Amino acid sequence: MLASLYFSFTNYDMLSPAVWTGLDNYKNVLFNDPRFVQSLKVTLIFVFVSTPLKLIFALLLALLFNTGRKGTGLFTTIYYIPSIIGGSVAIAVVWRQLFGREGAINTLFASVGLDGINWLGDPSYALSILIVLVVWQFGSPLIIFLAGLRQIPQELYEAASVDGASTLTRFFRITLPMLTPVIFFNLIMQTIGAFMTFTQAFLITNGGPMDATNFYAVYLYETAFEHLRMGYASAMAWILLVIIGVITLILFATSKYWVHYEGGSK
Repeated sequence: MLASLYFSFTNYDMLSPAVWTGLDNYKNVLFNDPRFVQSLKVTLIFVFVSTPLKLIFALLLALLFNTGRKGTGLFTTIYYIPSIIGGSVAIAVVWRQLFGREGAINTLFASVGLDGINWLGDPSYALSILIVLVVWQFGSPLIIFLAGLRQIPQELYEAASVDGASTLTRFFRITLPMLTPVIFFNLIMQTIGAFMTFTQAFLITNGGPMDATNFYAVYLYETAFEHLRMGYASAMAWILLVIIGVITLILFATSKYWVHYEGGSK
């Protein structure tokens, strides 16, 4: 990290000695690079859409699996598997084949008389396809939500039932407030992870079309290892660290208004 910080103030291509340039890299990234702005915009859209959707699906399934019915352990494992392999090269290649021009999705459309869609070649659809892939990988927050649900005292639900509380009332008055620390933890971890998404965009669309899926990590990789602008890429990496840090601090600052811990402390 210290080496990266130093190189961010230099002109360095890994093939010749680094030349000190001061704040030039940071100025160029922030004020003279439209692709940086585009990559940041795409990444922010991706983060703020995919993260809530992933947490919502994970929570809904955790509630379903928390019923204690037979076979829930098996289904929990099945739903967790995509989170283990979802970011792999193999899954990214399969996803690219599924949504290719001649892929299985368009073949299915053709079988019912519908025109195929250029899912990965149209800027209107490409980002959505990657969001769907990432949302599908909700196994990790699912397991954490399930653990949190099992820590809620059953006596609270029994008392609410005696008072005539409906299922929705129990959810919003007991489950959700008691689960807010777990929601907060999942929100922090999934947000940080979403900012660093790389494999899916790099292998499925390679940042295209027209930079519609040019995530920050993809652009950083391209800058560093394809154009050998290691000093410039190091500056981008530190800017990303600051962005993630600021968003994390904002989440922590707002948590006192909605995260409830045992004993009533915030």
